Amino acid sequence: MIKCVIIEDEKNAQKLLKNYIAKTPSLQCQGVWESTLNVPKSILSDVDFIFLDMELPELNGLDFIRTLENPPKVIITTAYPQYAVDAFELAVIDYLMKPFSYQRFLTAIERLKNNIEIDPDKHLLVYANKTTHKVTIGEIQYIKSELDYVCIVTHKEKIMLLGSLTNWEQKMAAYNFVRIHRSYIINMDSILKVYKNSLLVGETEIPIGKRYKESFLDAFTKHNI
Repeated sequence: MIKCVIIEDEKNAQKLLKNYIAKTPSLQCQGVWESTLNVPKSILSDVDFIFLDMELPELNGLDFIRTLENPPKVIITTAYPQYAVDAFELAVIDYLMKPFSYQRFLTAIERLKNNIEIDPDKHLLVYANKTTHKVTIGEIQYIKSELDYVCIVTHKEKIMLLGSLTNWEQKMAAYNFVRIHRSYIINMDSILKVYKNSLLVGETEIPIGKRYKESFLDAFTKHNI
């Protein structure tokens, strides 16, 4: 169960969010507050994320996030588009513009669930198609960008989920994954052959982009010394 709180001073917006949360089996609301100053710190440390309005009495949503040393994940809910850039600089999961539909709400929840988690045994926990997949990092051959989605390709399966390849590149760098093309991140341990402008991973030949060729060859050389 994913636990959340609502920080929102408009009654209609509170009602809508509580209704959407009640319709979503994986979510559980731990409380509703109309001001950021009234939310107990013990609650914030116990929940997975916050539905946070921007225009709030006394302290607005962005300033509130900045006061937290270890903030939970945040989904912004607002009628004001001008805060979007600042919000994403603070790494919010999504920015919901009021009024938003249940489908748009679910998209935000999918993005939340697809935020990459890595457990101590080097597994990824990813949520796709209403299922949480536990994937051994070493079994991943490559990750491919598919418009607004990424496809994780392992020896056994392909998992498609919402996400950014740039985000995955940053998260997987510590596990010998490198970007070789604008659409591909590959597991260095899965490379079978390297050609002039491509490489072989499993049975798949993947192009090496000109922009990434030099950095890839340098990383490949160091990896195999």
